[in-house]
Amino acid sequence: MEKTNVMRILDQKKINYNSYYYGDTDAVSGIEVAKVLKQDDNQVFKTLVTVSVSKKYYVFMVPVACELNLKKAAKSVGEKSISMIPLKDLLPLTGYVHGGCSPIGMKKNFPVIIHQSAKNFSSIIFSAGKIGYQVDVSVSDLASLLSCQFSDIVEGGEI
Repeated sequence: MEKTNVMRILDQKKINYNSYYYGDTDAVSGIEVAKVLKQDDNQVFKTLVTVSVSKKYYVFMVPVACELNLKKAAKSVGEKSISMIPLKDLLPLTGYVHGGCSPIGMKKNFPVIIHQSAKNFSSIIFSAGKIGYQVDVSVSDLASLLSCQFSDIVEGGEI
């Protein structure tokens, strides 16, 4: 298994992680990835990039089985409203492609908001910055690396 930039950054910061490779499977969606990795889909997170009406970018991490609630997300960052960025803007803005987007190692540092359910786990699993690769990082290490906040940002009730 090759090292991704995310893994190199984690190594450089001396942050422990486990890595997973699923590139030799048919898994596409986050739920499929969790199933292939035999992981709890509440512990596997997807990374979503948004833009506010004030043209600021925000990164949200939610469990793969959940949908980001744009109203709750906007409220969590003090914005009137936000929307998902157009897919064509993802690579130029972040350096990542759809399906391989990680909150670690983006071209610029954007505010990161993680769904509060992440605190129910000692670690969460998310993209290692390349399709087919995931990393499992402790929530406390991730929070200190990204200086992120935790908030209720998903559709529906608690997980």
